[in-house]
Amino acid sequence: MLLEVKDINTYRGPAHILRGVSISVDTDEVVALVGRNGAGRTTIIESVTGLLPVRSGQIRFRDEEITSLPPHRRAKRGIGYAPENSGIFPELTVAENLMISRWLAQKTERGAAGDGNTEARAFTVFPEVRQLVDRQGQNLSGGQKKMVAIARAMALAPYLLILDEAFEGLAPAVVKRFREAVMTIKAMGISLLIAESNLVSAATMADRLYVVDRGEIVFHGKPQQALADDQVMRTLRG
Repeated sequence: MLLEVKDINTYRGPAHILRGVSISVDTDEVVALVGRNGAGRTTIIESVTGLLPVRSGQIRFRDEEITSLPPHRRAKRGIGYAPENSGIFPELTVAENLMISRWLAQKTERGAAGDGNTEARAFTVFPEVRQLVDRQGQNLSGGQKKMVAIARAMALAPYLLILDEAFEGLAPAVVKRFREAVMTIKAMGISLLIAESNLVSAATMADRLYVVDRGEIVFHGKPQQALADDQVMRTLRG
């Protein structure tokens, strides 16, 4: 198993958000976290990336416990992350944003073993980004920022790519383009963990999914099983 999250409890300030959450992601697998806004999907992702400390439980990645590691050390171990707000440095050009991951990738096992040009795979997924390299982050559209954020995470040469609301606010045609990108990334041997509010959208990409509600996992299984489960559908509709 590539990623194993076991019985974690995570707080935001005094608020107990995640309650005994366990999830896993296997090699060459796309896993979706589905739930309404505020259900706890982003908190799970921030727990995995180290942006939020877990109060109890265990997180293992590639057979190593990483529960207490800071975010940059998790990134070096091969966890790429594209946040909901893209996280693009607005004053830097796209090339400079990608350079940060290229520099970090040189310090990773997978990046050091590669050909030194980890951006090539990112451009394979999103050729559009190559045309944006001289543009500052603040001059990108919402869809372009999300493309650059994913390309930047890809430039890290990750084993696992985490996408938080990658399709939020995008036009249907652009969403289709991003779904195709997810399949291309998977074909490259990179596993994905995706937070998605729309079950139907998640079902088009995910091998497995978890439904999150009020900080707990209330369903785990194949997308088709979730779509056929009346209780899951009621939970997601609120």
